[in-house]
Amino acid sequence: MKKMFAVTALVSAFSFSNVAMADEDIGCGLGTMVFDGKSGKVHKVLAATTNGTSGNQTFGITFGTLGCDGTGTITSSQKLAMFIDGNMDNLARDIAKGEGETLATLSEVWGIQDADKIAFNAVAQENFATIFASENVTSTEVLVNLNDLIAQNEALASYRI
Repeated sequence: MKKMFAVTALVSAFSFSNVAMADEDIGCGLGTMVFDGKSGKVHKVLAATTNGTSGNQTFGITFGTLGCDGTGTITSSQKLAMFIDGNMDNLARDIAKGEGETLATLSEVWGIQDADKIAFNAVAQENFATIFASENVTSTEVLVNLNDLIAQNEALASYRI
């Protein structure tokens, strides 16, 4: 009972405070609130881990607390960014090969038509070093780099986001 009261009090305090919007790298939730104003990878990892535990991010989105806003619409670029973020290693491996399940799923999420998937895979494979510009590349950079390449390709330009 004491735990339930403590959680309720904590959530209530956050829901009525002036809350900063969620960090685009880590999202919203208790971790975003606790580590607000901190910088660096360690704090971002801790905040993201905290956001992902105990369903607090889901709670925040559902009730509009903890820096979350459940009223927005997920855009195709957000879907792509989330997919890339969760699949970076497998995607890098598939792009290097020019084929694979993760690359195929990316093309589906992107909305690439079947007739253009071979060209999409080829552009990605030929430009691996541009897409994954460093070993510390972020999912956002991968998305931007791949989108730029698609925009420059005559056959794929219509898929630019």
